[in-house]
Amino acid sequence: MSLIEAIFLGILQGATEFLPISSSGHLVLIPAIFGLTQPSLTLIAIAHEGTLLAVLIFFRRELWAIVKAVLNGLRQRNPLNSEDARLGWYIAVGSIPTAAAGLLLDDYFEKVFGNATAAAFFLLVTATLLVAAERMLKGDKLLSQMTWLDAMVIGLFQMLALIPGISRSGSTITAGVWRGLDRGTAARYSFLLGVPAIFGAGVVSMAKSIGTGNLSSEWPALLAAFLVAAIVGYACIYFLLAWLQNHSFYFFAAYCALLGGGYLLWEWLN
Repeated sequence: MSLIEAIFLGILQGATEFLPISSSGHLVLIPAIFGLTQPSLTLIAIAHEGTLLAVLIFFRRELWAIVKAVLNGLRQRNPLNSEDARLGWYIAVGSIPTAAAGLLLDDYFEKVFGNATAAAFFLLVTATLLVAAERMLKGDKLLSQMTWLDAMVIGLFQMLALIPGISRSGSTITAGVWRGLDRGTAARYSFLLGVPAIFGAGVVSMAKSIGTGNLSSEWPALLAAFLVAAIVGYACIYFLLAWLQNHSFYFFAAYCALLGGGYLLWEWLN
């Protein structure tokens, strides 16, 4: 893959990982629409780690507080002794469905990943979820008021994002709103919950790519994809949190509907 294509992939991954428009759906549809080469697993893995770096830097204070609280709770044999410690355990519990489904159904999701028609259809599902989130919007629950049930429900919705076209941030924010969180709080929890998921996706892709190519010759493209994904990802986290203070999900829902529906129409006509 050329340096230009790697930069393009970094922009694509960085923007779509955090905006509720499905990174996996775009990785399937954009090459299909424009006749581009499907990115290698190594490049996908590196771009994922770039977005992981973005969320780690953006939420560094919250994440460090959570890690310290969890360790302190374990040392004191009282693991739920603070709000940050509970939040850490909620993230752990919410990550279980995605990890289990990814391990047990890996072959199935790999087959679906290569199906542009399926990705387009599930973008329409993402659009529906975003409209539902906007229509349900009425909660004011804070992260400190979350429950174990909230964590599990949001985690189950995150599991849906293993299907290309289902947005991870879109599905988890929708679940958070359904459980009574406001949009901004649901988005912040979605990003925090995404840390294990993004890390795991990168590790799995990297493991599959080992031995498939000469990484020494690809390092300029890999580095470019990593850095661009990190920068664009950071900017998109900031943008979405600011956007949700005064705007709705309808813009993103319309985008997903136009991209998914447009591809299905184009495929039907051809």
